[in-house]
Amino acid sequence: MEKKHQVHNLIILDESGSMESIKTAIIQGFNELVQTIQGIEKQFPEQEHFISFVSFNGLGQKLLHFIDPASKLKQIDDKTYKPNASTPLFDAMGFSINKLKQSLQGQTDFNVLVTILTDGEENASKEFSGNDIKKLVEELKQNRWTFTYIGTDHDVEKIAISLSINNTMLFEKNEAGIRKMFMKEQNSRANYSRKIRSNEDTSSNYFEDTEDDDKKK
Repeated sequence: MEKKHQVHNLIILDESGSMESIKTAIIQGFNELVQTIQGIEKQFPEQEHFISFVSFNGLGQKLLHFIDPASKLKQIDDKTYKPNASTPLFDAMGFSINKLKQSLQGQTDFNVLVTILTDGEENASKEFSGNDIKKLVEELKQNRWTFTYIGTDHDVEKIAISLSINNTMLFEKNEAGIRKMFMKEQNSRANYSRKIRSNEDTSSNYFEDTEDDDKKK
């Protein structure tokens, strides 16, 4: 049996108190995103998708999934996702990215897509600085890791650039805005898998390519 190409989907989700107002929409959107990944795996049978999912706030990080097959993932609900406290974004990124990096050491046939979703700037990290994360991102971008930053209520592009992340999306903090954001993300994710199949560059233009497709329609 031919070995499949591994695609690791690492999702880092803000669970700080300010996310409470959009909690229901985030839960619904995340569950639809998981279904999208499961559908992509069927659409691209040569790829094997895994999901690692970390939520974070000032109380710590919750590793809800780690390299779990996409087909076996369960939905989250308001018992799983409970926004509270502050936003230690750098610690959450450092913890989860390094954990996945260590697990993939020695492997070569894989791609990693890291998705960060937050509604505010870093304000509580103790272990990692912005510069630490920037160095880590720059190192891994050389080895088929793609980073995306999705945010609202702060200067999304400025923060992402400071972390060497060039794939960004700003969304409106309401139900319609979140629905639109997740729909665009899902389309981008399918296009990402198409690029892997075609051996195209996956490091940049993650969201822009779907915008071009929309204009052609």
